[in-house]
Amino acid sequence: MGILSTIFGIGSGGILPAVTAVANVVDQFVETPEEKKAAEAIKQRMLMAPNLAQIELNKIEAGHRSVFVAGWRPFIGWVSGVGLAYNFVVYPVLLWLSVNFFPDVVPPPLETEALMTLVVSLLGLGGLRTVEKVTGRAQ
Repeated sequence: MGILSTIFGIGSGGILPAVTAVANVVDQFVETPEEKKAAEAIKQRMLMAPNLAQIELNKIEAGHRSVFVAGWRPFIGWVSGVGLAYNFVVYPVLLWLSVNFFPDVVPPPLETEALMTLVVSLLGLGGLRTVEKVTGRAQ
């Protein structure tokens, strides 16, 4: 197991078990509502640390010059676009041609369930990024 997986809570150790342990100890000493709010805010910040580290890692990957590191996200977008183009443009034309001119040839259908799951996920993430840009939170 690598050092990053150990630090970020994959496996037996890491930040998440430590945050949980600290939160349990802090909860025993908190009495007033103000202290509870402050303790909850601290706990939430500590729980965000692994997510913030992943965001930084994503930034480093996206800025890489190699297409094998930075190009996987655009690749998934292009594969999804080609799949949608085949499913909604090319396949109906091929089906029409096969019915009218080549009755013995049937074009292969595409597995749309997995494709649509991928496309909807990508569009959802893109939509969240658009909201960040519109609200001025994106950098």
